[in-house]
Amino acid sequence: MQVVINGAERPVQVDATLAAVLAEFGVPERGVAVAVDGTVVPRANWQATELRDGAAVEVLTAVQGG
Repeated sequence: MQVVINGAERPVQVDATLAAVLAEFGVPERGVAVAVDGTVVPRANWQATELRDGAAVEVLTAVQGG
């Protein structure tokens, strides 16, 4: 199946969880926020969140500064 990660279409396993997909693409477990189809998914729910074909995953990195 295909999902869109930060605007790029990517192939993933059928019934893939958000945690598995993020690990596969090297997304760090800390310092990021993740939304699926426009809804923020808390880190505690990544393992239980199954992605559907065509899901839009946005990964945002925390940045400090002033």
